[in-house]
Amino acid sequence: MNDGGGQAKEARLVAVCRERGLTLATAESCTGGLIAGRITSVAGASAVFLGGVVSYANAVKRDLLGVPAAVLERAGAVSAECAEAMAEGVRTRMRADVAVSVTGVAGPDGGTPQKPVGLVYFGVATAGGVLAERCRFDGDREAVRAQAADRALELLLEATGTLRR
Repeated sequence: MNDGGGQAKEARLVAVCRERGLTLATAESCTGGLIAGRITSVAGASAVFLGGVVSYANAVKRDLLGVPAAVLERAGAVSAECAEAMAEGVRTRMRADVAVSVTGVAGPDGGTPQKPVGLVYFGVATAGGVLAERCRFDGDREAVRAQAADRALELLLEATGTLRR
C-alpha cells in the first residue's frame, strides 16, 4: 500500500534494511502471511527477509516459536505477552536483526467482551528488547487483516529506522 509519500511501506522497508544491513523475520497469526507476502512482493527482498512463520495454532506458537505454555494458558494467544514471545521466538530462531509478530481476532466470530473482533497485538523484537502494542481495528475480516499487516510494516519501519548492524 502506498504510504502517501509515493512508495509502498514494504518497498521502503526493504530499501532501509538493505541500506543498513539488517535482516527481518515475521511471526503471523491472524494475518496469515500477509506481512511476509507484502515484503516478498518487493524485488530484492531476499537480501533482507529471512522468513516467516504462520502460527495459527497455539501448538505452533508453543513448539515452533517458543511461546511458553503458561503464557498461552494465563493470557491467551491474543495478548501482549504472546505477541512479545512470538516476536522474540522468530527473531532468535531465524537469527534476524528485527522481527514482528501479529496475533488477534480478525472475525467475524471468535470475539469476546474481553477480546473483541478487531483486537490485535503486535510484538517487535530486536537485540535491544521486545515491545508490544495493542490496536483495535474496525471493519470486516479482510479489513482487520489488511490494517494489521499495514501497522506491522509501520512498526518494522520504526524499528529499523533506529537500528544499525
